[in-house]
Amino acid sequence: MIPDNEVRLTQMTKTAGCAAKIGPGTLAGVLENLPKADDPNLLVGIETSDDGAVYRVNDELAFIQTLDFFTPVVDDPYTFGQVAAANALSDIYAMGGEPKVALNIVAWPNCVNPAFLGKILEGGASKVAEAGAVLAGGHSVQDDEPKYGLSVTGFVHPDRIFKNCGARPGDVLILTKPLGTGIVNTAVKADMASEEAKAEVIRVMTSLNKTAKRVIEQFDVHSCTDVTGFGLAGHSVEMAEGSGVTLEIHMSDLPLQKEAPDLAKMGLIPAGAYRNRSFVENKVDFGDTEEFLCDIFCDPQTSGGLLVSVTPEDGEKITAGLREAGLETAFAVIGCVKELEDKFVKLR
Repeated sequence: MIPDNEVRLTQMTKTAGCAAKIGPGTLAGVLENLPKADDPNLLVGIETSDDGAVYRVNDELAFIQTLDFFTPVVDDPYTFGQVAAANALSDIYAMGGEPKVALNIVAWPNCVNPAFLGKILEGGASKVAEAGAVLAGGHSVQDDEPKYGLSVTGFVHPDRIFKNCGARPGDVLILTKPLGTGIVNTAVKADMASEEAKAEVIRVMTSLNKTAKRVIEQFDVHSCTDVTGFGLAGHSVEMAEGSGVTLEIHMSDLPLQKEAPDLAKMGLIPAGAYRNRSFVENKVDFGDTEEFLCDIFCDPQTSGGLLVSVTPEDGEKITAGLREAGLETAFAVIGCVKELEDKFVKLR
């Protein structure tokens, strides 16, 4: 047994309330100086800021490679393992693939009870098994802050890869999980969230995007990404910019987590939301959107849903399919795709 009061994992990290990522602007500046790969079998590399790399093995098979890890967003070690693993596995689903092999990535302080690490790894293993993949080892280092995640390899047909840069004017946008993870987690840390809100944010973060992906892949997916640390703001801008279009987001249609609007109005906003807003400020027309909704739009998500661009006809079939499949997270059609205007994203 691990004593419940032995440690609070979220107090051991310099960032809390959301999965911390290097800002997209900083990252872009670093990546542009890397040498470009010269291999025709590399179907997706770093050029489009996609969710993973895709390498063609033959005409029928390509593999997706991704990696994701972060500091604790919850105190329960088993749950943290589940959240981190679901978040890493999501990149495979966002590319249209099926996870096959996963490796643990661990950074752990020597002064912390290793039994906590054991629970984290158990939680991660449970999600890898749920995904139908194999956990085949990993690597660990000593660090002052605990960190955990996965490197995941998945398979996809070379002609059925989801990319984040193919949205077309006339498409509708579907989001498969509610927003507000960073805001609710910030409130949890401050002991200002209800038990219902706590339960929902855990359910959202630990839910795999497996069901959503298997419904969506039955249709012609023009563009797809998962909404994670850059928030809906950063990921919608990436999709629009890469596709050469404008995305119109209907703010009243956004699926939101319990209490997220009220908590946002109280100012319980994670620092990552402000970084995300700074990055997109000149690329988004916020219009007269209320400030708390702007904060939710920029809120960094942990293990968020899929953002999908499809025709209106396929959109209706996908939402019906998600209901029929019993998707356990709230989802909605949240907007549409237009010809490129003066801004890449417009809030309405």
